[in-house]
Amino acid sequence: MRKFIVNVNGNRYEIEVEEVSAEEAKKAAPARPAANAPAPAPAPVPAAPVVSAPPAGGVKVEAPMPGNILDVKVKVGDRVKEGDIIVILEAMKMENEILAPCGGTIADVRVQKGSSVDSGALIAVIS
Repeated sequence: MRKFIVNVNGNRYEIEVEEVSAEEAKKAAPARPAANAPAPAPAPVPAAPVVSAPPAGGVKVEAPMPGNILDVKVKVGDRVKEGDIIVILEAMKMENEILAPCGGTIADVRVQKGSSVDSGALIAVIS
């Protein structure tokens, strides 16, 4: 057995891992989490894809999936850097941060808190 300390979303967990041969690993059944073990952290959601620039010469930020807008973190005229949070999108009971794909100035915001969006819906334009 080997002990490891794993950091998940700021929480430290001590785990023990048993080394097995490749043959034993093939035979092993999938492990089941302990009843009191915390749920695994959700996989990170990539930023909204960058698509063709709108006529004004800006970069469109589109919803990567359908969901509800929980919060809008920017307004028209705000300066953003690549990776800044633009909106929080709830999809399948998970909060997803939609990030700025590039730096610039917010030229347009097409969503508001509480609105629903479809996959590919325009969220904002960065110029």
